[in-house]
Amino acid sequence: MHITEIQSYLVSPQSHTAGMIGGKNWLFVQIKTDEGLVGWGECYTQLDRDLAIQRHVHELSRYLVGQSPFAIKYFTTTVYRDFAGLRGSMDLFCAMSGIEQAMWDLAGKALNAPVYNLLGGPCRDRIRVYANGWYGGAKTPAAYGELAAATVARGFTALKFDPFPGPWRLYVSREGERAFVDTVTAVREAVGPDVDLLIEGHRRLAPMHAVRLARQIAPLGIYWYEEPVPVDNVAALAEVRSQAPMPIVTGETLYCKADFVPVFEARAADIINPDVCSCGGILELKEIAAMAEPHFVAVSPHNYNSTSMGLAATVHAAATMPNFIITEYFCNFEPTSALIARNPLKPENSYIALPQGPGLGVELDEEALTAHAYQQYPRRTFIGTGNEL
Repeated sequence: MHITEIQSYLVSPQSHTAGMIGGKNWLFVQIKTDEGLVGWGECYTQLDRDLAIQRHVHELSRYLVGQSPFAIKYFTTTVYRDFAGLRGSMDLFCAMSGIEQAMWDLAGKALNAPVYNLLGGPCRDRIRVYANGWYGGAKTPAAYGELAAATVARGFTALKFDPFPGPWRLYVSREGERAFVDTVTAVREAVGPDVDLLIEGHRRLAPMHAVRLARQIAPLGIYWYEEPVPVDNVAALAEVRSQAPMPIVTGETLYCKADFVPVFEARAADIINPDVCSCGGILELKEIAAMAEPHFVAVSPHNYNSTSMGLAATVHAAATMPNFIITEYFCNFEPTSALIARNPLKPENSYIALPQGPGLGVELDEEALTAHAYQQYPRRTFIGTGNEL
């Protein structure tokens, strides 16, 4: 069996997604073979950078036609060494990840086995998820609380959210700090003591603010504090971890095994959250998790992707990790995902059961992908009023 064709589809969730936070288009990869089998994968995207990632898929595809879909490790290794000349980038790893997933999907279908069985077999029969994407449009602590309660009523037992007022800057005012604490407090009061709250920092704070805020919200029982400081300064992250009274997370903007070495060496995080659609794919995610294991670091894959292929790839990889704890589910991406996928994975009481079919277990509808084609979002305003810089 060999690869005959690679196609990509940019899909817009805009018309069917309520409460979109930021928003973006999704990028899917389809690989066809001479034996009629078709594999699917998904690339991580960012708003305004999606077309560049699609171009990377196109260029990489030139080197896959005629190759075996089983040569997964060879493909990712040679892409980094020879195609990229040992110079990685977000765009490259995102494109590689989607192609890699589609190759695993093909391998599983060719062998009539779920992908997790090809990776050593599952360590669990279901995957816990936390809800994200539930607080779009919330401007006040009370609004956050109302939306949090509604999300928990759907069965979710863990919520992630960014309680910081904009814009994203290293140094925040006392007023901004109070808004942060008030929002977290409102969510805790709305959902009660038993729901896990995961605080998203989006890499925005200087350590002095990150530590002070961590101490203020600690009595509210925080499950984790994610990327409180810029990730390119591992020493700063380690400083926050040494002083914050809750677990520290990093990893969504680290793209391969090598990027995680400084984090482990500095003991800068308790939990890592690489994304299967941007770190290099399913096998790279599993290998990063294996690196984390002897360092007593847990793994909670980031998943700012559709709830179709990206979620499926995450579930298969997570199933095989002894140190997995929870993963991300963007509930505001459900409507469009349900339209483009014939059998998307769905959580029940904050858990997703492992799919039993061959490959990744999810199929996409080409007509639906075309019907929800790429839409450019309006130009954003980066600098507001005042002296934010």
